[in-house]
Amino acid sequence: MPIASTEPTPLGRTLITGGAAGLGAAVADAIAEAGGTPLVIDLDPSSSPHKAWAGDVTDTRAIERLVEQIAEEQGGLDAVVTAAGIDKPGRLDEIAGDVWERVVAVNLLGTAAVVRAALPALTATHGRVVTVASSLGVRAVSDATAYSASKFGVIGFSRALAAETRGQIGVTTLIPAGMKTRFFDGRTPQYAPGPDANLNDPANVANAVVYALRSPRGSEIREISVMHEEEPSWP
Repeated sequence: MPIASTEPTPLGRTLITGGAAGLGAAVADAIAEAGGTPLVIDLDPSSSPHKAWAGDVTDTRAIERLVEQIAEEQGGLDAVVTAAGIDKPGRLDEIAGDVWERVVAVNLLGTAAVVRAALPALTATHGRVVTVASSLGVRAVSDATAYSASKFGVIGFSRALAAETRGQIGVTTLIPAGMKTRFFDGRTPQYAPGPDANLNDPANVANAVVYALRSPRGSEIREISVMHEEEPSWP
């Protein structure tokens, strides 16, 4: 039986969806600081200091073509981090169907489309995927049916993908809780964290992503949970 290496895997060309803001931007910065090459996809990539492309992950066929284009332009891919994510909290009968479905489209269907398109490039480099779930992907709460459904789905997708691609690529599911980002902007007070909320710094979560991507070849971190030490939604 082959023995896993003990040498860290060098960071290379890492595609990051939602990479111009929030956790995605923190991941892009951490990849760059660690010597890798962040490649950002975002609805509005103008604020990113890294190589970036405009793309909407809910337009799944278009995003697949964009991922394939980026892989070709960059001569391949070494990793993908699916950090694009949205939420619209509220009771099921209070949220319009198209709004509910867009949450699932961004968080789950967009994740699958990006990974699907990147698979040939990742297989060629024995690369890695980090999918971004949530603590609400393992613990359901009221007024979060769309978000929980999508994030539970990301975990199921990632576990199946890991089984399907075992020995070909690495798959890690990241399970973060609330972070100090603009994710909560525009929410009503009922759904917004208070000023004393225990939110994690996204840079800390991004460092965990880098750690997973640098795991020695043959040694995979399948799931990793990162959150403030007083986070109430875990376990």
